[in-house]
Amino acid sequence: MIQKLIIAAALLLSSPFVMAQDEPYQEGVHYFKINQAPANTGSDTVEVTELFSYACSHCNTMEPYVQSWIQSKPDNVVFNRIGVAFGRQAWEMMARAYITAEMLGIVEESHPAMMDAIWKEGKQFRSVDDLADFYSGFGVEKATFMANYESFAADSQLRKSQRDVQLFGITGTPTLVVNRKYRVQSSKDVRDFNAMLDVVDYLVSKESANP
Repeated sequence: MIQKLIIAAALLLSSPFVMAQDEPYQEGVHYFKINQAPANTGSDTVEVTELFSYACSHCNTMEPYVQSWIQSKPDNVVFNRIGVAFGRQAWEMMARAYITAEMLGIVEESHPAMMDAIWKEGKQFRSVDDLADFYSGFGVEKATFMANYESFAADSQLRKSQRDVQLFGITGTPTLVVNRKYRVQSSKDVRDFNAMLDVVDYLVSKESANP
């Protein structure tokens, strides 16, 4: 009888279920595998992408957490953002504005300022002209902003980014994607922004160990 109990215990401890419990986060619970998008593999760098919208109050609330995380992220992590549109004209206008700011090299300054303008100052952007006025505050001529906003390059980048939104299976914001392979979003098991970033750190470590 004792021998049977020992064998049963050994089998239990070696089972995939028990081994999985040693991991702090579980696929399908704390993060989700993305099967549709080509993963960023075979590289020493790990890509972390924030899917956001300027129209999303939770994205605004998360921004200080993201900024703090960026300051302490590992050197091999490349961080970027995608503004989602979800087929809404107003959201697409703001997503294109973010792309334009990237093209003009002012996005690190303009991004948090745009969040503050909308959510702290109550500013509304109803037209491209309103956007050009805002971005002119970062040393960009209005005509230059307008030309880049309406350019073929901005069109191409917007289409590419919205394809990624679909491939990543994004249904809400903010969402974080690691190496185009894993999706992290808030849920009953990932309750706050710190928890989301903890899961991202875990996946970054996992990807760094297995490039």
